[in-house]
Amino acid sequence: MKHTPLHWTVVAAVSALALAMLWVAPLLWALSTSLRPEYETIAPTLHLLPQRWTVEAFTKTLGAGNVPRWLFNSALVALAVTAVTMAISLMAAFAFSQLRFRGRNLLFMVSMLALLLPFEALLVPLFRTMNGLGLINTYAGIVLPQVVSPVVIYVFRQFFDAVPNDFRDAALLDGASPLRVLWSVYLPMSGNIVWAMAIVTFIAAWNNFLWPFIIVTSNDMMTIPLGLTQTYDAFGVRYAQLMAAALLGAFPVALAYIVFQRRVTQGLLAATGLKG
Repeated sequence: MKHTPLHWTVVAAVSALALAMLWVAPLLWALSTSLRPEYETIAPTLHLLPQRWTVEAFTKTLGAGNVPRWLFNSALVALAVTAVTMAISLMAAFAFSQLRFRGRNLLFMVSMLALLLPFEALLVPLFRTMNGLGLINTYAGIVLPQVVSPVVIYVFRQFFDAVPNDFRDAALLDGASPLRVLWSVYLPMSGNIVWAMAIVTFIAAWNNFLWPFIIVTSNDMMTIPLGLTQTYDAFGVRYAQLMAAALLGAFPVALAYIVFQRRVTQGLLAATGLKG
């Protein structure tokens, strides 16, 4: 086996370390800022670490404004979007992959064309539709336009196509319905991919700013990305509290990724046909 020269290994390691530092530096600076008193954030002398450590910014952020409510809204919306998206995507992918009906391939290609259409182009018709249904400033109005994901459908379909048809045929011979085949045969096989897509969908829904900004009209219905824009009005220019609010908003999705990191990695490897 041919070995990589030592100097290239060192270059690769140093490059990876440099990229990691570039990625983590803003996060560490935000954490450092949130753990210092407000007067230190505007001091003329720059200090990498707080001169006086305090969690005052976090306590004031949680006690002021509607940050707890915004966190609750984000969690509820992200969980609802994830659950509905997984259900719709699994059934659609199974239909495109395993069911035979007229126009199947054409319908699949049309659904994939949505990947070429930016979400911004749909804002006006989506808003008019939600307004016509009376869903402005409601959880349903925030959730429904986010539950169709062509990317997730495509990933699931590619995986279902790779599953041998013998499993499906055996279940059908036993009298199973297509929905039972999906639930009892294909879903257990695709557990890692489902977890990976669920985490990706959850993070995207949690971080979504544009659609809640359009559909939400009251402070109580804001999600955390949208609510953070209100901290300037609520707190004034208080950088420690602003960084504390940002970290509180990012913590749940970071925790979700850390907890399910292995499943996400295994799911992505399975989706690409590689073995972990």
